[in-house]
Amino acid sequence: MSKRPPFVRVAGVEEIPEGVVKHVIVHDKPMALCRVEGNFFAVNAVCPHMGGPLANGRLEGCVIQCPWHGWTFDVRTGLADHPGGHAVSAYEVRVEGNDVLVGWLKRPLS
Repeated sequence: MSKRPPFVRVAGVEEIPEGVVKHVIVHDKPMALCRVEGNFFAVNAVCPHMGGPLANGRLEGCVIQCPWHGWTFDVRTGLADHPGGHAVSAYEVRVEGNDVLVGWLKRPLS
């Protein structure tokens, strides 16, 4: 069984206002970190369609939209918000005190 990578501090709670997306790097992976209704979520920051920067995308509720071609993903799960779409990886996020930490994959992609 492989060892899970450690959680990494990526921001302070106050650095991620509600509805804002921040680009962070965790274990050499670009991620889009956001806060929705007080909860923090992290997904792969690269759109699987053509490599668009999801961290620069628009966030509406729990859905992030790629700024290049409009593909949408649920930040809670990484699943595409349209039928037949590709998912992005979603990562575990936790808050310890005033620190936002990102860790391992929530689920393997098929």
